[in-house]
Amino acid sequence: MTVKLDQLIAQKMEERGVTLEEIAGLTHFLQSPYFPDLTIETCLENVKSVLKKREVQNAVLTGIRLDELAEEKMLGDVLQEMVESDYSLYGIDEILAFSILNVYGSIGFTNYGYIDKLKPGILGAIDKKGKTGESCQTFMDDLVGAIAAAAASRIAHRKGDELLE
Repeated sequence: MTVKLDQLIAQKMEERGVTLEEIAGLTHFLQSPYFPDLTIETCLENVKSVLKKREVQNAVLTGIRLDELAEEKMLGDVLQEMVESDYSLYGIDEILAFSILNVYGSIGFTNYGYIDKLKPGILGAIDKKGKTGESCQTFMDDLVGAIAAAAASRIAHRKGDELLE
């Protein structure tokens, strides 16, 4: 491949209205209460590190494409309806998010659940876009939340290691 996947993902996410800086903002939201000196720059570095993981890249590319296919009405009757409406019992969008969270341990699950419920920052904007029918965001909100939660977990693990030294 001539294009690095992490760069392709950043580009595709931006085309869908999400920047890595906005994801870093979510990461900062999650970790700044525990590490008051945490900077957005550090959060952004950790978001970029998360996006270098192959498992994360695969999940994000798959989710983005499924949202795109839903917008193009290309998923078939039943699947189309479930993805397009973000059907609450579908759950595959969360399964993709969980595959991202698994890379950085159990703390990612609690971080993810917290911001998925609150929908701060860009998550609220993504959710609104999906609910108004402006675009299909069934997978995007969960992917963004998972990337932010994974980056927050990465920070927590590294800071924890520093404290133990």
